[in-house]
Amino acid sequence: MLQQQTKSIRAFIGAKDFDISRAFYRDLGFEEIVISEALSLLRSSSMGFYLQKYYVEDWVNNTTLFLEVTNVADFWDYLQQLNLPEKYPEVRLGTIKEYDWGRECFIHDPSGVLWHVGEFYP
Repeated sequence: MLQQQTKSIRAFIGAKDFDISRAFYRDLGFEEIVISEALSLLRSSSMGFYLQKYYVEDWVNNTTLFLEVTNVADFWDYLQQLNLPEKYPEVRLGTIKEYDWGRECFIHDPSGVLWHVGEFYP
């Protein structure tokens, strides 16, 4: 069997209000590539995920993603400058927490998807 070299892995996440979620992720700094009227690829560098115009409350409320960054404090400062909860009332931010493995902060997107944004200790 031919061995394939992998290039990426991309999750599909749902959106309660597709247009609001698209705007949120663009404001967060993701580049949007529209694939269809119901699907967009949101990417940053070589990473990305699919945002779809599809919403099942139990599914979306149980979707959790981890975004690894080099410096959580810098990312937290960036989040504060964006004022996302003021622009998107459904968005919640959780402050930096320290763990034995590293530290992380949290973002709930407009639909309820939970993002852990963290850095690992060396």
